[in-house]
Amino acid sequence: MNIIFASDHAGYRMKLELIPFVEDMGHTVFDIGCHDESSMDYPDVAYPFAEAIGKGEYDRGIVICGTGIGVSMCANRVKGVRCAHCADPLSARLTRQHNDANAIALGGRIIGIELAKEIVKEFLTTDFAGGRHQRRVDKIENR
Repeated sequence: MNIIFASDHAGYRMKLELIPFVEDMGHTVFDIGCHDESSMDYPDVAYPFAEAIGKGEYDRGIVICGTGIGVSMCANRVKGVRCAHCADPLSARLTRQHNDANAIALGGRIIGIELAKEIVKEFLTTDFAGGRHQRRVDKIENR
């Protein structure tokens, strides 16, 4: 899969550790920023990240800020994006199975890298269950 990554300064270090992890899983990674730890505003990366997913340019996305909350709020304002803020592997699995999430948001200041890797692994290896869940996803998309 083609995976897009984005972060603000607070998620930068976690992003740098997650990219090779995702590449080692066999995915192609695109990093759209930020590219250092200089302070910046998370909407400046979250919106372009989400717009690319909404246009179908990438299969899935991972976006990181200090808490994961701000970037998830921005991402979910873009049509076609279903971004779940995840802080545990079960949430990542269920958001793929039930919500067909195409993006996750992580908190670089909230969770450690090993937990982040578990979350990302669940997100990237879990399929959408479809069935009754498709009806619900359609209601999100057609709103």
